[in-house]
Amino acid sequence: QLHLAESGGGSVQPGGSLKLSCEASGASLSSYAIGWFRQAPGKSREGVACRSDLDGSTYYLDSVKGRFTITRDYDKNTLLLEMSDLIPEDTAVYYCAASKVWVVGTCRGDFDYWGQGTQVTVSS
Repeated sequence: QLHLAESGGGSVQPGGSLKLSCEASGASLSSYAIGWFRQAPGKSREGVACRSDLDGSTYYLDSVKGRFTITRDYDKNTLLLEMSDLIPEDTAVYYCAASKVWVVGTCRGDFDYWGQGTQVTVSS
């Protein structure tokens, strides 16, 4: 059973940077589409960045392109999200998730496995 645990959230000023980590245990991330999602108060959850090593695809939400980078640390079985040039609209709880079934090049899929979430707050 895959288990995911996020860390690295916090509070930063606009223009700042944060790096989120999602440590996986119980299974290798190599068999899944994996990604980062976020949910702001009063808003629906949205896919921020997703990737799959099985098909080589990567997806970014338009509003984060050029500012966020999704990568993997293969040795540590960890998913990373490097965020820079943060803006107040990036404020949300960020979740990592994994899926055995997905639409290539998107953040759409079953995403049956979720972490507990980590808060990111961008404010001056």
